[in-house]
Parts: sequence; structure tokens; C-alpha cells
Amino acid sequence: MKKVFLIAIFVSMAIFLALINVGYAQETNPKMRQEIVKLRYLKGNDIANIGGVLNTFASRDGRIFPNAGLGLITISDYPENVEKMLAVIREVDIRPADIQFDIQLLLGSETAEEKPDESLKDDPVIKELKSLLKYKSFSPLDSSLIRAIDGERSETTMGKNAELRLELRPKYIKEEKENLIQVEARLAQKGEFIEAGENSRQDWPTILTSNFTLKSGEKTVVGVSKMDGGDKGLILIISGKIIK
Repeated sequence: MKKVFLIAIFVSMAIFLALINVGYAQETNPKMRQEIVKLRYLKGNDIANIGGVLNTFASRDGRIFPNAGLGLITISDYPENVEKMLAVIREVDIRPADIQFDIQLLLGSETAEEKPDESLKDDPVIKELKSLLKYKSFSPLDSSLIRAIDGERSETTMGKNAELRLELRPKYIKEEKENLIQVEARLAQKGEFIEAGENSRQDWPTILTSNFTLKSGEKTVVGVSKMDGGDKGLILIISGKIIK
């Protein structure tokens, strides 16, 4: 009887110690937290890129699963790490900037016109062009407004006979003192129609490309393209501003 009693005591102590160890393990190893985040604005490669950024906040036990197709990102880690990752997502998953571009196409000529265009007479950009280029006169060829989204490509057709196509791809850079816009610009001119059966297409050879940066509200001369004949040039002038 005494032997049975001692065995019971040992079993009870073993169970008690096991329960203490389980409780200690639960206290020292906090539960993992999982969040599935539906991204509102990040798309495609940007979702994969944010996954790489979040990895810097993950523990060895953390897991990050970006899904560009569904626009989701799943994060699993200790609660404090998950909070840091959610803060990063809130910081970068924001509505892209809305940018408005004012486009001017001018025709510069080495021959002076009898009646210079009054709308360009007092334009400071034109005055600067006259000091830098050999053209003696400038006349407006076309103008346009383009609304573009940060990081996305936009285009417009210009010219008297819609013979020119301008493509812009802006990137908004927010700095402490001023807002900047980096722009990739490509101006193409309608070329020959290429017959190739079902793959027939209109050729648009590039006549001017430029990568430039301007302040919001600033106007700049993007470039000059020589026209056929040699004494004339097509001048592209762009101003841009952040409107949202």
C-alpha cells in the first residue's frame, strides 16, 4: 500500500512539473500572429518588392507570402514584428500622385517672320531659346494637356494632322522642401504603314527622347528635333504640377 502511495505521489509531481513547463514555454514563446492584407494601390512587381522590404522586419520564424495576382500579402510572425510590417504597408500602399502636364510644340525657323506670334512675345522660355538657338522666329504648332498617374505611361496625339505622338511616364518624388517630378518622354512621328498580313501596323519612329526632372509648377524645354529641310526644328516644352 505504501509503495502504491509513493508511486501516486511521483506521478502527481511529474504531471505538476509538466504543467509548469508547458506554462513556462507558453510565456517564453509568444503565439504567432497572421494577417492577410488586401492591397489597395500596389500592383504587380510592386507587391513582390514590398515583400522584400518586409523581410527586413521578419524574425527567423516569420513568413511573408506576396500574391500579385490577387493583390494580397500574407504575413505571419510574432505580434511586434507584424505591427512593424503593417505600419510599412500603410506607409507605401497609398494612392499614387495625379500629375498634370501642359505640353507645347513650337516650330523654330532660321528665317525671321514678318509678324512674330504675339502669344510668344513675352514668354521667358522663348527669350531664353532665342539666346541659345540659332532660330530667329518661333510659332506654335500645337498644345495639349495630359493627366498622368505616378508611375504609369500616358500618351497624346498632336500635330495639325495627328502626325505626332507623345508618351510620358512620370515618377513623383516627395522631398522635404519641394516636390519633384522625374519624367521619361518620347516623341514619335507617324511613319510608313507596314503591311504584314494580320500583323500589319503603323510605324511610329522616335524623333526625340528625354529623361528630365522638374519642380512641380515648373516649365522646361525638353528637346529640339530637326525637321526635314534643315532650317526648321520642332521644340517640345513641358510644364508639370502635382494636383493630388
